[in-house]
Amino acid sequence: MTAAPTGARACQGPRVGPAHACLATACLVALFGCDQRLDPDAPWTAEELAVVRSLSPLGPPPPSPGNRVADDSRAAQLGVRLFFDKRLSANGEVACATCHQPGRFFTDGLERARGVGQADRHTPTLLGAAFFPFLFWDGRADSLWAQALGPLEADVEHGFSRAGLAAAVARDHRAAYEEVFGPLPDLSDQRRFPLEARPVADQPDHPHDRAWQAMSAADRETVERIASNAAKAIEAYERHLLPGPAPFDRYVAALRAGDPTGGSHLDASARRGLRAFIGTARCVTCHTGPLFSDRQFHSLGLPRAADASGFDLGRTVGAAKVREDRFRCGSVYSDVDLSTQATACDELVFLNPRFEDFQGAFKTPTLRNVAQTAPYMHAGQLATLEAVVAFYASRPGKPLIGHRDLLLNQIPTELPVADLVAFLGSLTGALPEARWLGPGGGHIPEAP
Repeated sequence: MTAAPTGARACQGPRVGPAHACLATACLVALFGCDQRLDPDAPWTAEELAVVRSLSPLGPPPPSPGNRVADDSRAAQLGVRLFFDKRLSANGEVACATCHQPGRFFTDGLERARGVGQADRHTPTLLGAAFFPFLFWDGRADSLWAQALGPLEADVEHGFSRAGLAAAVARDHRAAYEEVFGPLPDLSDQRRFPLEARPVADQPDHPHDRAWQAMSAADRETVERIASNAAKAIEAYERHLLPGPAPFDRYVAALRAGDPTGGSHLDASARRGLRAFIGTARCVTCHTGPLFSDRQFHSLGLPRAADASGFDLGRTVGAAKVREDRFRCGSVYSDVDLSTQATACDELVFLNPRFEDFQGAFKTPTLRNVAQTAPYMHAGQLATLEAVVAFYASRPGKPLIGHRDLLLNQIPTELPVADLVAFLGSLTGALPEARWLGPGGGHIPEAP
């Protein structure tokens, strides 16, 4: 039990809900974690049943205090149009939906994302993203709307600019924008508002950064205000991208109703997998609560991504970036009122990028719909769920940087692979309503 302090520390942070305290779950796992019973028909103990119930139902996402239009239906309608708009890219061929394809549960099926170029990391699902306090694999954005701006300006994703985004909103989405945010200023003078203008970190000679710095401070703020509002509309849309109820949720609902069989919603293999998941395999220590994620960051000691060079420092870099983000909590573009919400940005205040355990650590993803979102891990290193379980069982090699999370030392070397995979398959629910699957509703586009 030498890893218990690490487990407790790893569980600290925001919760999905007060009834799903991560530390309490970890303690319950410790209480019965050595139980070797995998009889699918054995009655649940009181401790086991408490953990199973803590995993369902999911419920609504938490509020987004930095976005005053987060739950505005008009903003969501604008957001869905922006999400599927390929004009918001350097080559006119990349939209948010290029990588986050509805038909693939808002992923792309690739090891690493591909936009106008090749990205270094895997595309995570957006289903359930509204529950996470930090976005991206390394947590370098602290809201969905701040996250939306990152890919738009990334050279290998959209390759666009915030000035180009503002101009495109004024040109192609003016009426919908003004209905939510009010009148747009005149952006027609491209000497004042060059389309390519954007800040480029640590590259003062980059032509896009020179164009950005040549703008007046007032004009830069105008562009950023429009860009951040557009991103807030995208968040309003993405808050509708919620995992649908799955067979596991129906199983738990039947248990709550007093049916000890769980209504036959899980077959014997999935029930054995569930017992391992919350017991001997200890998966629930990090994949906890109805989201099946502690929403924290862990170093697994994964193999290097294909064709990767150098080290991916993960949360170490992400924690530093989010503290300096122009669109972070408490910024001029955030709708958080610190005079009345004094603790709203405490996540950033106490965030320490130099924390040793952040080296090579990446966010714990949700496991909902996980059977539909292969490949896996932050760079798509593992192709199948069977490979994921096998990795946890063997934990091969040494971490490329930092150290492997001590929590993994508690996992037994023999895991019921097929049963765990069967249980994970029971977490697949329906896609969101048809109106959120495309700009016209009812269409499920996929990129070639």
